[in-house]
Amino acid sequence: MESPTKRPGVSAAPGMNAGAGSDPSWAWEEERWRKIVNKVRAGRSLKPAVWPGGARVAVALGFDSDHESWVLRDGGDSPAGLASGEYGPRVAIPRILRLLERYAVPSTFFVPAVIAKLYPDEQRAVVSEGHEIGIHGWIHERNSNLEPEVEHQLYQRAADVLSEVCGQQPVGLRTPSWDFSQHTLHIIQELGLLYDSSLMADDDPYELLEDGRPTGVVELPVEWIRDDYPYFGMDRLSALRPHTPPQAVLDIWKAEFDGAREEGGLFLLTMHPHVIGHRSRMQMLERLIGYMRSHAGVWFATHAQIAEFVKENAPPA
Repeated sequence: MESPTKRPGVSAAPGMNAGAGSDPSWAWEEERWRKIVNKVRAGRSLKPAVWPGGARVAVALGFDSDHESWVLRDGGDSPAGLASGEYGPRVAIPRILRLLERYAVPSTFFVPAVIAKLYPDEQRAVVSEGHEIGIHGWIHERNSNLEPEVEHQLYQRAADVLSEVCGQQPVGLRTPSWDFSQHTLHIIQELGLLYDSSLMADDDPYELLEDGRPTGVVELPVEWIRDDYPYFGMDRLSALRPHTPPQAVLDIWKAEFDGAREEGGLFLLTMHPHVIGHRSRMQMLERLIGYMRSHAGVWFATHAQIAEFVKENAPPA
């Protein structure tokens, strides 16, 4: 993931695929805008009546291991940009794995295929410690700029690389930059994946519909509120200087967790090793994990474990 303000080359409005048509939307026939809206929609809620062991809330911590791919995907070769990405595998991933081990928290790492090829031992270490590896594109490409056959090919190649490196077939996908094209859901089904985690239609898991038809694909929804980049990301070539104090982010994320626990729902957090892995932010993340663990009835699980559970235990349609 990265900030929605950092999308050079995409001329369409946010959330709208390039190529949707040059004529103004207010001139469209109703059939046209309905077809666009209904291509991918939220279906039935998959929120279970109770989580495993009677838990009141499910917690899914996810790390998008973008590393150097955020520079490479735009054809960049800046050693400065690449170095900021290299901080992820060199410093942040070891810190993150130590923290997760200390608190016995399983997590999911979404990894571009190029990064898996650059750091195969990292991915094998992640898997050996009980965490999940999910698909995150080939080189963190932007789906909306791709032809359908190219998008499909890149995801198939990415799945093959992760399977080869990790020794297990990935079952979930997070699209790079949460950029979900009009063709992505069809590709997810063709690849036989269990879940996606790129869309924002709910707080809790739901089934994805394509053209009004249930697909069986579980959506584990994301949100910018629960992503580290909007708070901590920085673009030195723009006026983007968020760098929110970690305590402020901790307060927001604790409130999101408290709300999920009160409603018996899902708390899903998206983080990036090269962003969250700095000292002050890791201290904040450790305090958050400690806070969540101080409550009874909290189920920490990988994205795949949650998707499997809700698919099997959702209320009847």
